[in-house]
Amino acid sequence: MAGCAIAIGACANVCSEAAKGIFQEIKRHMRYVFVYKKNVDKFEEKMKLLIAKRQSVQLEVVTAKRNVEEIKPHVQQWCDKVDEAINEVVKKVKDLEDKAKNKCFCDLCPNIKYRYQLSKKAEEVIEALKDSTISMIGVYGTGGVGKTTLVNEVARRVQEDKLFGWVAKATVTRTPDIKNIQYEIAEPLGLKLNETESGGERARLLLKRLKEEQQRVLVVLDDIWASLDLQQVGIPLGDQHKGCKILLTTRNGDVLTNEMDVGRIFAIDVLKEKEAWDLFKKMAGDDVENPELRSVATEVAKKCEGLPVAIVTVARALRSKELYAWKDALAQLQRPSTSDRQSGIPAAVFSAIELSYNNLKSEELKQTFLLCGLLGHNARVQDLLRYTMGLSLFENVNTVEGTQNRVLTLVSKLKAFCLLRDSYSDDRFDMHDFDCDVALAIASRDNHAFALKHKGVFDDWPDEERMRNFKMFSLSFDSVEKLPHELECPLLDFFRMGSKDSDVEMPAKFFEKMKNLKVLDLLKMKISSINLPTSLRALCLNQCVLGDMINLGKLKNLEIFSLFRCSSVTLPKEIGQLTKLRLLDLSNCHKLIISAGVLSSLSKLEELSIGTSFVEWDLGSNARLAELKDLSGLTTLDVCIPDADIVLKDLFSEKLQRYNILIGFENDWFDEIEYSRILKLKVNTSIENLDDGVLRLLKKTEALYLKGPEGVKIALNNREGFLHLKHLHIDDASEIQYIMNDTDAVDRIAFQQLRSLKLESLPELIGFCSKNKSGGSTSTPQHESALFGEEMDFPCLEDLSLSGIKVERIWHNQFSIRSGCTQTLTNLSIRYCDDLKQLLSFSMANSLTHLKSFKVEGCKCLREIIFTEDIEEDMIGQIFPKLEVLLLHQLPNLTRFCHGSNCEFPLLEELIIMDCPTFETFISKATVVNEIHIIPSKWPSLKRMKIYGCDKVEIFASENLLCFGESTNQQPLFWVNEKETAQRLPLQLSSMKR
Repeated sequence: MAGCAIAIGACANVCSEAAKGIFQEIKRHMRYVFVYKKNVDKFEEKMKLLIAKRQSVQLEVVTAKRNVEEIKPHVQQWCDKVDEAINEVVKKVKDLEDKAKNKCFCDLCPNIKYRYQLSKKAEEVIEALKDSTISMIGVYGTGGVGKTTLVNEVARRVQEDKLFGWVAKATVTRTPDIKNIQYEIAEPLGLKLNETESGGERARLLLKRLKEEQQRVLVVLDDIWASLDLQQVGIPLGDQHKGCKILLTTRNGDVLTNEMDVGRIFAIDVLKEKEAWDLFKKMAGDDVENPELRSVATEVAKKCEGLPVAIVTVARALRSKELYAWKDALAQLQRPSTSDRQSGIPAAVFSAIELSYNNLKSEELKQTFLLCGLLGHNARVQDLLRYTMGLSLFENVNTVEGTQNRVLTLVSKLKAFCLLRDSYSDDRFDMHDFDCDVALAIASRDNHAFALKHKGVFDDWPDEERMRNFKMFSLSFDSVEKLPHELECPLLDFFRMGSKDSDVEMPAKFFEKMKNLKVLDLLKMKISSINLPTSLRALCLNQCVLGDMINLGKLKNLEIFSLFRCSSVTLPKEIGQLTKLRLLDLSNCHKLIISAGVLSSLSKLEELSIGTSFVEWDLGSNARLAELKDLSGLTTLDVCIPDADIVLKDLFSEKLQRYNILIGFENDWFDEIEYSRILKLKVNTSIENLDDGVLRLLKKTEALYLKGPEGVKIALNNREGFLHLKHLHIDDASEIQYIMNDTDAVDRIAFQQLRSLKLESLPELIGFCSKNKSGGSTSTPQHESALFGEEMDFPCLEDLSLSGIKVERIWHNQFSIRSGCTQTLTNLSIRYCDDLKQLLSFSMANSLTHLKSFKVEGCKCLREIIFTEDIEEDMIGQIFPKLEVLLLHQLPNLTRFCHGSNCEFPLLEELIIMDCPTFETFISKATVVNEIHIIPSKWPSLKRMKIYGCDKVEIFASENLLCFGESTNQQPLFWVNEKETAQRLPLQLSSMKR
């Protein structure tokens, strides 16, 4: 009997997967066709619910047939109609796509046609990823054929389809940088690696993170040129973590077969002529069908030789151009290519990228592209800003703010020309290998640039004649035997050099004959004493070991100065002579000392980043906090002030646009979040002179952290409001009964933009807002109050986290859905709220239509998660239609999740119930004792379930099974079809009656 029964989520697997596949196809079409995301979201939501319902009904049909039950005609008719509707939508979407093919959506989805050509190959790769016997898969093909596009599509789909919980991607390149690869993989996993850690320690941490991850992980390693030691990177393989799969791309198939021992290999060929022309038309627009233009356009397309990267680049460059521009482009493409000097670049690709470069409309756009080539993969926008400003690249732009705006604009334009692409984080950008190589080739030819990334010990310096002609020089190496005593480069205006070995000593006169040098960037060098040209405008000495810096006071033209992550730094008073300085970065320095009077002398400073590097304000001969008041032009500030008593009135300028300010803390103990205006406040005593300066910031603050009762009072009695507040975190305020003591303040202090609310360790908290309009405390007893009264409204709230709060109720009226946050809430976490007995009413739960993660832990009195107002009320249908993760942990008095029957959780993937000793059943009907009636087919997406320390659970789930009294312990815990379930639903069961 066990062989023919089924487990939760595995019923009628074929039907389920078919429905899932149909919906995924609809989703892909809609994403490509519709311009407005809002419409797509509405469509997807409705279709997703329809598919889930269709799937649920079909599973019930299958179950009924297995039990030899009669299927009513109207049920099958309904299923048939739904199938027809889905198929009709698919057809309509295809028709819409054909009609809209050359309209405005092409700019949003430029490679849509090519995506379709690759879709079949993507499906094949995805099927291979599902094979439990294969841990590593490879894709190979000539450069520019679309390998990266393919693996990006695969990564998108497997995440969308929930095949993998995590996807991490790193670009390896011809000269692998293990540290960068580790950082790229760690970033999407939420793992913070430290710059000071050794490569081996980073590998150990990364390996530990991946091996301990319970969800499946896909690691994409793009652009492999030779064997890569996965152990050195920190990537588990095979039996180390069967849920971790590796997807490689390379131009050389031998690398996959002979060096990486790949289990499955896929080859990608160039596009056939018709496919290439279709893609070209998609990118170039309808004009190519013009009889006058058609013949020239056809020849231009042929010159791309079926390589998608060339097709996309050329077509985008020529879109909407006149006939003469097309003829000129064809002439350029017909000339002999200079790519023979560039290893691995097909001539068609080189010519295509060079053509796109030549069509850039401004000189500053061209120069920015060439600089991007020097920066290489996953470069920081901040570095590009510093270089362009140091080189005075932008005419009539001389401020940091103006330069940043121009840089972001140009990066956006280069992405539109397909010469740059998005990176793994918003503050970076990436380049295709070919774009980077062509940029370096053009820079070498036109700007006399030298760029090299060297593995191992570098000792091959260019000859003196070449050095004298260089204008730009970029070099990185593992180590070097010895640097030249000096370099004679009279034309050089840009010099960048980095080492992995911090023991490389810079000769004192190395730069003396670089009289025109404007930008100098050194990484991990030892600098005891050095003479620098006074022409310098940007100086970056990041992660360097520094000696005497007195001579730096001579650099009167310096505008950019960075000492990021340097150790034992003393900023002497001579630095105050840099009166043109606009950006000073001292962040992450170790043992930083700033002399008094230095900061106040930098009157033109716009951006100051110190962070927690320097915290000893006003001590001895150290810098005075009051010096910040003299920096009237400051727009960006990152500073830590441990002693709140020294904070002065009007300390912070109204001009501040970006800031991360800590008051009362010595360390930044908060999780990193990406907001541009962050204030963190800890005050133990009432400080009157703090108000004006801090309240000036509160008007613009996006993320606010408050620790201690006085900080809460000062901040939240603010009369200016929180128009921009998106994240509010309040912690360890033991005396606070109300977050706000004035009901009228709710209207005045609106939380219209609040996305995240976190309340922790507030043991005396009665409610968010007092009902006493005079501002005093209310006489309402705590047991009658709720955390959020009916007057509270958070229309944009997405994340709510409560911990260490002793309220019995969270919402004022749990039988209504008046609370505004219910329509937007996606993550709800309740931890260690010991007085909480009931969490949500059925009507309240029904209003949480966007909830994806629901976690309840350590609530001692909680007996039921969802309760019904009327004992006769039956919970039927979908509840939490978008819920993906449900965790119930350490709830000693919890007996059930809710009361009712026939509940559906269409998207629930992960269910964890741990250490709930009185928990008996997930859903029950009060009319029959110990009746268990969970229908597994209502949970079609369940992939992982863990039940541990639930001693009273006898039957958790059964299909069409009623159990009474003692008979429950005679039934199996699960009905399992091993063939269908083994790979689909990992089960961890412990401490349960069987």
